[in-house]
Amino acid sequence: MVPNVTIRLATPADVPAMSAVLTSSITELCAADHGGDARAIAAWTANKSQDGVATMLANPGLQIYVAERDSVIVAVGAVITDGHVGLNYVTPAARFSGISTAMLARLEIALLALGHSEGRLEATLTARRFYESRGWQSDGPQAGGRVVNGYPMRKTL
Repeated sequence: MVPNVTIRLATPADVPAMSAVLTSSITELCAADHGGDARAIAAWTANKSQDGVATMLANPGLQIYVAERDSVIVAVGAVITDGHVGLNYVTPAARFSGISTAMLARLEIALLALGHSEGRLEATLTARRFYESRGWQSDGPQAGGRVVNGYPMRKTL
């Protein structure tokens, strides 16, 4: 585990910080995917507003987790009860600190607890190598997404 980091289920009180993490991660870390295009960023982050995050948190088909380092939320992850990783974002200041890896491990445990022996996700170009280095494998050609093209991946858990 990463020192001084706790991963736990998100609560409504976490919504403002979660929104900030998601938006900054997409805006600052995913340039390979959005190319700095303001419209693409706006579309991708549209449901990452506080209202959008609150709606996600209320969805019974999602389990949303936060990672806290020194009592500050630095990552947001989620699993969809159908067996997919739905979110795994880290704040730019926490990138390459092991927090994304710890979050992914927690999400994989959540998928197992939901009864899935295999996980699925759609990786961004930015995150594709991250997932590959953690045992995830390509699961088909690049897919055109609503906002950003993704790379379907799977992993036996």
